[in-house]
Amino acid sequence: MSEKKYVVTVARQYGSGGRLIGKALAESLGIAFYDKELITLAAKKNGMNEKIFESVDERPTNSLLYSLAMGAYGMDGSYSYWGDISMPLNDKVFQLQADLIAELAEKHSCVIVGRCADYVLRNRKDVANIFLFADFDYRVQRAIKEYNVSPDKAADIVKKTDKKRASYYNFHTNRTWGDTDTYGISLNTGILGPDKSVEVLKNYIETLFG
Repeated sequence: MSEKKYVVTVARQYGSGGRLIGKALAESLGIAFYDKELITLAAKKNGMNEKIFESVDERPTNSLLYSLAMGAYGMDGSYSYWGDISMPLNDKVFQLQADLIAELAEKHSCVIVGRCADYVLRNRKDVANIFLFADFDYRVQRAIKEYNVSPDKAADIVKKTDKKRASYYNFHTNRTWGDTDTYGISLNTGILGPDKSVEVLKNYIETLFG
């Protein structure tokens, strides 16, 4: 790879291997990797308790009408009154993470998993957006084997986690989570497997930025 700076964002269905593949891809490309690491970095940067970030991480907020009433959003959907203490916690944490994502993208090449990174970096030209998915049964079995989820609860957890991620993304971006128009490439990791998925994605990234 050349030394040209770029960012890879990874959106993923639960159980599709987003973190595993994203981290392996970053290692293969020799660039930084961020997933839950963003929680620790954002908390430290803003002098906040890390548990606060964890409690609302990628969780949708029900506070849209409240936020509009209190002036937290501008007419264009932007956070026009970020300093207002009335802004709900979920929205504050989202904005802090968004600021950090933008800062990291300016700083160095990296892979960022989740947290609406594709939307946060939507105005940059040096970004490759990826969506990882897989068949439902594959993801259920992976949740049981890789995440130690109870077999009798696995299917329900997969459904609820996907719903949570979709709601979080749709709320903050006014886009549709998983919409193919948003991503440069969508990959079925259940068919390819983790190693082959990394290989395909690396070739894709090198084609774009190499």
